[in-house]
Amino acid sequence: AAVETTVEGTETTMAAEAGDIVAVAAANPDFSTLVAAVTAAGLVETLQGAGPFTVFAPNNAAFEALPAGLVDKLLLPENKETLVKILTYHVVSGKVMAADVAAGDVPSVEGSNITVTVDAGKVMLNGSSNVIATDVAASNGVIHDIDAVILPPGLDVAAL
Repeated sequence: AAVETTVEGTETTMAAEAGDIVAVAAANPDFSTLVAAVTAAGLVETLQGAGPFTVFAPNNAAFEALPAGLVDKLLLPENKETLVKILTYHVVSGKVMAADVAAGDVPSVEGSNITVTVDAGKVMLNGSSNVIATDVAASNGVIHDIDAVILPPGLDVAAL
């Protein structure tokens, strides 16, 4: 028989501590493509950093909606720079919870703005990607699940 020993208060505190953004995303099977992309782009250490970061995380269905073969091309070493641009375009400095999201242009870590619109409580990015789940806590920020990959202005993925 297993003997359970607990120090009062310790377990609840530890359980409440979420991992960093990469650990939280890796623990969710809906973000497996994103985690593979972050790894291929060499951004794991960055997203494990102090932050805080707000990540608009495309789920697997969002990546599957891209043109056929594009994800495989983006994961190739020769396209790492393009992949880094796309992924960092999904990251905003600071911890922005859903309740604090406001309409307007928001600078991404990539450098280009993301246009945020709010209509009847629904948040959309660049008029094409819906925020479908919010406030997934991480120790160094927050993740919001989105249903479409957003691309920085001027980036031509067809040229890959």
